[in-house]
Amino acid sequence: MSTTPPDVPAATRHRLLLVARDGALDSLLAGRRIAAHTGDLCLTRGPGPGARPGDEPDGPRPDVALVCDDRDATARLLALGVPVVHLRSGHDPGAAPADEAPAGALHRVHLPGWLPGPRPTGRDVRTTGTLAPTRLNRGRTRAGTLLLLSLWGVPEAEAAAFVDGPMVALAREAARRTGHCDIVHDTAGALVRAALGPDAAAAGTSGSITVHRAAEVDVDALHARADVCLASPTLAALTLAQARHAPLTLLPPLGAAQRDLAERARGAVSLPEATDPADPELWAAPRDPAADPWRELAAASDDLRGAQRVARTLRQLSFAPL
Repeated sequence: MSTTPPDVPAATRHRLLLVARDGALDSLLAGRRIAAHTGDLCLTRGPGPGARPGDEPDGPRPDVALVCDDRDATARLLALGVPVVHLRSGHDPGAAPADEAPAGALHRVHLPGWLPGPRPTGRDVRTTGTLAPTRLNRGRTRAGTLLLLSLWGVPEAEAAAFVDGPMVALAREAARRTGHCDIVHDTAGALVRAALGPDAAAAGTSGSITVHRAAEVDVDALHARADVCLASPTLAALTLAQARHAPLTLLPPLGAAQRDLAERARGAVSLPEATDPADPELWAAPRDPAADPWRELAAASDDLRGAQRVARTLRQLSFAPL
């Protein structure tokens, strides 16, 4: 993610530890987007949920840590004397932000300014605004469909019913109409691959379907190259489309958090839902700038510098811990 400045040896740079949930799309992409703006810090990645005391990377103690969503990791690092920015990366309608981060951490909540709903309250709790990707432009030559699927926190039966039915139908139709479909999932990869069966085995051919684990690919780059994007209602997907003024069709929301987020988002911007794979409008990416749904947010009190601001806080903490 980061490069070493030629005049600052890596051994002398301050160390940033990043801990994020690889199995949760929001957590993974929030951490990546912030880390992309910390090039003057030496970045290492830590273990995610389930780690035990002493599981942090070997070597010198980090100067500062960004922990996305993992309360236990935040508590372990604070006990070691490491300053921590604890980020709630995704939408949680039942969360109590004031109580979420262990005492002593700086608490940040990913919350675009345009999204309707209550603002978090509590000591040391701040919203980030939009955590946008570093590259805001889409590719000039785009092709295929990106199906960005988040099953994090979704009940197993609900996830299986969607994957076995609507997801397979949408992926097959996307490959047929747009030439290719990249399915990116955060968790339940075995479920996704089993549902597709041989359809996922023809990677690299015309009309093919390719399955990727989000932790193993550059999701933002895949979005830049895709002509059509279907995505689960997540902050990662919404902010990606917002930042690039790109068309976005929401997949049917799964689980309470996605349903609540989809309802809130539609209170601010008109986004269609992928309910009928045979609908030709689903596969016709609009070219007219006037059809840009994100134009409705032009007057919103929000910007795209959330990741830069969190990165700046991390740099400040690395030099002058609170």
